[in-house]
Amino acid sequence: MTMTRLDPQLERLTPFAYALLRIVAGVLFFFHGAQKLFGWVTTKASPEVGSQLWFGGLIEVVGGALIALGLFTRPAALIASGTMAVAYFQFHWKLVFADWHFLPIVNRGELAVVYCFLFLYIALRGAGPWSLDLRFLRRR
Repeated sequence: MTMTRLDPQLERLTPFAYALLRIVAGVLFFFHGAQKLFGWVTTKASPEVGSQLWFGGLIEVVGGALIALGLFTRPAALIASGTMAVAYFQFHWKLVFADWHFLPIVNRGELAVVYCFLFLYIALRGAGPWSLDLRFLRRR
């Protein structure tokens, strides 16, 4: 594989591109939960307090904010990843094997799958730059 002249410049930007990915994913996840919990930009009723959907929305709001801020990033992202795995299996696939229903494109679960694996990656990699985790870890 050959290197181009652009590779070193792009390589220096990698940590910042990762930070932007973490921040944008966290903010979008936050708003997904806020829509569910508070009825923002939707006509759907908010789920009953204490229901599974309500807890899912709470995880999305709190987890999304923590991931975006880069605070307690690893545990927040791991919980968010697990939540999206549950969302995919329980609400999208529903363990239906007929008519290709297990495929995310068929059961409309693409976003849950992408969030699941993205948050798993963030949990494994950590907050990176532009994070409160990094700021607090530097003080120790």
